[in-house]
Amino acid sequence: MASEAQRDVDVVRGAVRREHLAAAARAALGGGHRLDRVSRLRGGSKKGVYRLGFDDGSTAVAYVWDEAENFWPAGHGGAADRLADPLAPASGIDLFVAAHGRLEALGVRTPRLHLADRSGRWCPADVAVVEDVPGENLEALLDGDPRRAETALARLAEVLDVLRGHSGPGFGRVALLDDGGTAHGRSCEALVLDRALADLAEAASRDARIARAAARLEDELRRLAAAVRPRAAYGLVHGELGPDHVLVDGDGQPVLIDIEGLMFFDVEWEHAFLRIRFAEHYRRLNSAGLDERRLDLYALAMRLSLVAGPLRLLDGDFPDRGAMRAIAEHNLRQALALLPADGR
Repeated sequence: MASEAQRDVDVVRGAVRREHLAAAARAALGGGHRLDRVSRLRGGSKKGVYRLGFDDGSTAVAYVWDEAENFWPAGHGGAADRLADPLAPASGIDLFVAAHGRLEALGVRTPRLHLADRSGRWCPADVAVVEDVPGENLEALLDGDPRRAETALARLAEVLDVLRGHSGPGFGRVALLDDGGTAHGRSCEALVLDRALADLAEAASRDARIARAAARLEDELRRLAAAVRPRAAYGLVHGELGPDHVLVDGDGQPVLIDIEGLMFFDVEWEHAFLRIRFAEHYRRLNSAGLDERRLDLYALAMRLSLVAGPLRLLDGDFPDRGAMRAIAEHNLRQALALLPADGR
């Protein structure tokens, strides 16, 4: 994995320690690999992500799901309610295992899974041990190796076509639907509108610029939602597919990570996020036949989510605070820019 690692650590977070990860690694890979070092990888906000280095020079990555690893403030409702809400923060080993299995069945590359354990036998938290994919992520390649990045983008577009073409019986997280569950909400667009209004209220309580424009933003959200026509066709979407969540392996294949949010939903929700995160490179990922009215609604909703979410994250002890503030500030300006010039 390409994320930058910090120094070797003995204590992970919470109750998890180096010896727990060593035990999980032995269970995953066998006794021939002695753990030599553990380093935390940057970027995880809902789970801990650690590179495991062994005395033979090989590596693996451990995912740790534990309350101490989740920097997000506790949400409302229980685990079942959060699972039934497609737009709730996605975290947990069950979501990961279900998503990994679905992607593997579709031939979509994600790090190979060596171990997924919920028993607490080796670690006092849910843990998975996965392949450490060598090389950089797509975000780094877009900056430093444009030619290789172009190849990866073309292959990522093919992956998006595979996901879009895999339809589900309804909308909702893969883990929920696999168990015969039903997601909350009347429709994707209704869920997005409700969440956008909640994000708007939260952002307005935290920033005076949003507060001053709150009535106009609400009117615009409702106007855009009213223009969306009903539809009952749902593709598979990653949910947070930025270039930092795409590794590129030695063969130039895109490798999807942070997959817990995998769900059946409007594919326009994915593309609204792709447009934001890939910017001018999105042209390589654009897909024909998208509903422009849904894209308009989802673009504004996504911007508001990317204001409220980072500001909420800053209530806790998330370490990279400058980056979160920058994300909130950028998306705040973009949300305001989406308001009609005539002020209607």
